[in-house]
Amino acid sequence: MPLAKERDLQLLDYDISDNRYRELKYFCRQYKEKQKRLRSITELSSHQCGAKRSGGISDRTATVAIKKAQLAAEIKMIEQSALEADGELYGYILENVTEGVSYEYLDIPASRAGFYALRRSFFYILDKRR
Repeated sequence: MPLAKERDLQLLDYDISDNRYRELKYFCRQYKEKQKRLRSITELSSHQCGAKRSGGISDRTATVAIKKAQLAAEIKMIEQSALEADGELYGYILENVTEGVSYEYLDIPASRAGFYALRRSFFYILDKRR
């Protein structure tokens, strides 16, 4: 399915600059990558425990655990923002903001104007969480 060229949302009414909107947009576009990386991090071992690195002790287990927690928190932040924007239509919001699927291809039970209002609300909520 071809993705239409996207226009930036105007979120100045929400006190979100164009640059901040783009930052949030591309943070969301990494959603699938974050999920994939989280699934791929399975090894929780400390092979290098005790090895010196940059003046400190390297602990692979802690590093992996921190990365997993960070990825999980970022995924949850996106999902919770979509749920808060609209509990019934959050799946459509997620598909739009994470994959760039336009309104025309979503088959969403809401008007175009209503959907884009929800989308603006999503970015407002995400901006406050992030």
